[in-house]
Amino acid sequence: MLNEVADGVWVRQSEWVWSNAVVVRGENGLVLVDPGISGADLNELADEVDRLGVPVVAGFSTHPHWDHLLWHSRYGDVPRYATAGCAEVAGGARERAQAMAAESAADIPLELIGLLTPLPADGGPVPGELIEHDAHAIGHAALLLADRGVLIAGDMLSDVLIPLLDPRRPGQLSAYDTALDQLVEAAQHADVLIPGHGTVAQGPEITARLTADRAYVDALRRGEDPVDARLAQEWLAGPHQSNLESAG
Repeated sequence: MLNEVADGVWVRQSEWVWSNAVVVRGENGLVLVDPGISGADLNELADEVDRLGVPVVAGFSTHPHWDHLLWHSRYGDVPRYATAGCAEVAGGARERAQAMAAESAADIPLELIGLLTPLPADGGPVPGELIEHDAHAIGHAALLLADRGVLIAGDMLSDVLIPLLDPRRPGQLSAYDTALDQLVEAAQHADVLIPGHGTVAQGPEITARLTADRAYVDALRRGEDPVDARLAQEWLAGPHQSNLESAG
């Protein structure tokens, strides 16, 4: 169920890779960030949003991977925003995202996947500061709600996921360096960190997450096999090997 982690910021976690859907109260209503994952999750999130008694005015996708491109008709026919880069990639990869969603989870409204529009320069109804970078995926973005001390990080700074390089794109180590520099600065204004997957972090744990991701990326750059507690999860062996090959 929804857990309020800061004033007007709620998180609902799915069992699927500990995915976090985020609900943010803006000036005119609610913004749903990366809602998901299964049809049951999406429906239950709709029930919980209904109980808040505040209308949904927009969606926001942090990056163009299928599990961050989901929607349900119960949230309404409202704009769903992303960075320009994310919206372009999502539009061109809808069929692939739909196929991956169909293989990975049940009862997802496939026809609603990836229908994004670029966020306007003024942010529109999406509150906070947009932090855009190209680590992990083109047009990846975090949202900093400095007035509430919250950083919504997308697929960065997770306690369950290692940094995941995009094997199709060169320069990912540099992209991660840039992204982590940006997130370090943003974290100075945050007491709560919400990753796309994993546990919500508070206080000193935020710095620990930044340190862990930086150490992993630095080890890849040195040509070393990183020592990282997250690698105890056997299912990360494949992505980790891909990272080693991409970095090499």
